[in-house]
Amino acid sequence: MDFDNSEKKVKMGEEGEKAERGKLPVNEQGNLTTATRDENLKDIFHSIRMEKAPAVINYGASWCRVCNQILPSFQELSKKFPKLSFVYADIDECPETTQNIRYTPTFHFYRDGERVDEMFGGGEERLHDRLWLHS
Repeated sequence: MDFDNSEKKVKMGEEGEKAERGKLPVNEQGNLTTATRDENLKDIFHSIRMEKAPAVINYGASWCRVCNQILPSFQELSKKFPKLSFVYADIDECPETTQNIRYTPTFHFYRDGERVDEMFGGGEERLHDRLWLHS
């Protein structure tokens, strides 16, 4: 999936640096995108539907302890699963498009343009297994 618009692809930090609260470090492979506002996330949903490429969206929040713990793993796992597009959406930055998210973190998995699975909560091994299943 290609989200090259500079407004849609936000890279923060230095490689190897721990993720700060709600911020992702640089991802050299480029398959990790951060939705910075509702319009970005709407564009991402549109791309997922049109391109029908496998994708995972991580809905989190900067104030969520579990979200901040899983975020570095999410970034690292994006390097291990290059066929999947990884998206991080902060529910406070995308309030309109995330209004139905009731638990953070929530992961939605897409295949052929449709959501096929979801996972609530953290756990690197659980997340890895779901990513493996959907890649």
